[in-house]
This record gives sequence, C-alpha cells and structure tokens, in this order.
Amino acid sequence: MPDTITIAVSKGRIFDEAMPLLAKLDIVPKDDPNKSRKLVLETNQPHVRILIIRATDVPTYVERGAAELGIAGKDVLMEYSGDDLYEPLDLGIAQCRMMLAGMKDAKPVSERPRVATKYVNITRNYFAEQGQQVEIIKLYGSMELGPVLGLSDWIVDLVDTGNTLKANGLVTLEHIADISSRLIVNKASMKMKSALIKPMIKNLADVVGEST
Repeated sequence: MPDTITIAVSKGRIFDEAMPLLAKLDIVPKDDPNKSRKLVLETNQPHVRILIIRATDVPTYVERGAAELGIAGKDVLMEYSGDDLYEPLDLGIAQCRMMLAGMKDAKPVSERPRVATKYVNITRNYFAEQGQQVEIIKLYGSMELGPVLGLSDWIVDLVDTGNTLKANGLVTLEHIADISSRLIVNKASMKMKSALIKPMIKNLADVVGEST
C-alpha cells in the first residue's frame, strides 16, 4: 500500500523495549500483542502497522519489501547475508554482548578448536580475522552444553548478565561485538516513501538521543 508504513518487530525483549520508543512518536498498537494472536497489529496511526515475526526473519521481510522498516538486533544483522538494507539508527535497546566462552580452567585447546554456535557467519568471520582455523558446530540452543559435554571446546553466543555461563562452569574468553537493536529500512522504500520514512527516522533519533 503506497501510503502505509509496516514496521517488522520480533516478540520478546526487542518488542517490549521498542514500543516505548514508538509510543513517544505517538505510534501505539490498538491490540495488546501479549493477548492478541494477530501477527499484523494496526496502530492508532492509520498509515502505520506493526508486523510481529521471528527475530531472524526481520531483515528478510524488510529487504524484500514486505515491511518498509524493521527493528532487529545487531547479531541478526551481522549473521544476515543480504545487503539491500539501510541501517540508519542504533536504537540502544536490548543491549548485550557477543562473546567467545569456554570452560573455566580448561586445558589448552587443540590446533583446530571446535566452536558451537548458532551464529555461524559471525563466528566464521571472527576467526578468519584472527587467522585461526576452527571447526564450527551449529546448534540452535543451549550452547553452554557444548563444552560441558565435550561436544566443543568453545562457544560463541550472546551474553547478558553472564549468569548462565557461570552456572554451567564457563567463563568469557573474548569480546566479539557489542549488540543492540537497530532500525533498518528497505532501500527502495527509502526513495519511494521518503516523505513518511525520513521524519520517522529523525523523530526516533531525537527520542533515542533524549534517553542516552
């Protein structure tokens, strides 16, 4: 729809922290996402709607034009292989760190360490920059079990408080990246709907600036 802006957001922490920012732009969902089963939420602004999808799908929906804007974690964007997106604004929400971790007091690792992660591209790029060869083992959850059960030497994962690592006998070894949620924009939409999108970006930037 030519006069409509769709914002793709994932449920959970990003959604919970993004909604107060949008509320300051007077964009508020009509339905409570925690009570509604709707995946497309109309808002109090007739030309703005919110699309609720999986975090890893946000850049795909935006790049392919199903949504003009999206809010995605930097980890998802670093892992994503597309390039038809603008990333104009760090929203400073859902902050955490991408870390390399391993067992506390572990023996020296072999020449080609095994690394368990769901962030295959990030891990591959990180170790390529280090000039180190590793064997990457893709997991979809419970990374901490990799070193505990001998599946891997290390893990690459998001760390917030570090309590889960500590509870499983792991420690952080290297800091790979600081992670926060970013506003992303479809490149074609930026041109075609600039009169709607550019003011939203500016207003969001002002709101983020006020909260830092």
